[in-house]
Amino acid sequence: MIHFVLLISRQGKVRLTKWYSPYSQKERSKVIRELSGIVINRGPKLCNFVEWKGLKVVYRRYAGLYFCMCIDEDDNELEGLDIIHHYVEILDRYFGSVCELDLIFNFHKAYYILDEIVIAGELQESSKRTVIRLMSAHDSLVEMAKEQASSISNMIAQVTK
Repeated sequence: MIHFVLLISRQGKVRLTKWYSPYSQKERSKVIRELSGIVINRGPKLCNFVEWKGLKVVYRRYAGLYFCMCIDEDDNELEGLDIIHHYVEILDRYFGSVCELDLIFNFHKAYYILDEIVIAGELQESSKRTVIRLMSAHDSLVEMAKEQASSISNMIAQVTK
């Protein structure tokens, strides 16, 4: 089971968090502080697995971001790395070479993609094509809603003149 997912910049700034296990806000802050210090300060030649408080933290660095995932101690670390890579590939396809700014300004889309892949701490969708198709359907619904809201606003403005 996945307990949480963290995206941390090289400077230690949190870009995305998703919690699948119950942690209080105080515990979450402590976890983020501890793990960002551990992961960022590890050498590039060390393995991407860290044993931490009876759990395993699997991480991978892509450009300026660390993608971290906390899994059970008896879970397969390589599967964790594969889920991280799967998520990054989908982000790359959706944003066209994803960067940190894409995640900052479109965090809701990054969360939506993560929610399509992982539900309740378990991998749910392994097809990149399906996730991209769902994202484009979601985007078209959002565009239709914006157009309808705009046309309603125009009608209200004309009536109130």
